[in-house]
Amino acid sequence: MPNFNLKNQSVLIRPRITEKAAIGADKSNVYVFEVAMNATKPSITASVKASYKVTPIKVRVATIPDKAVFVRGKRGVKRGGKKAYVYLKKGDKIELL
Repeated sequence: MPNFNLKNQSVLIRPRITEKAAIGADKSNVYVFEVAMNATKPSITASVKASYKVTPIKVRVATIPDKAVFVRGKRGVKRGGKKAYVYLKKGDKIELL
């Protein structure tokens, strides 16, 4: 059962601005966001509608695995997360910067 009780602001954490995400936004009209771990596709869709006033066609979700790091002689873990690919119609745009 999806959790529709999430606040719209708490679902989307930040846009994921990388070279690959910028190319996807230009060519395919796909935007990438870091989202909360308990976010679902319907809650992400509702959050994008409320925040950016556009309706996504499709939302795909991927988990980012944890990564072992070695910094200053100590081992640690860089926490992963969850990201969402938001597909928009041909004429729609999201201004991220």
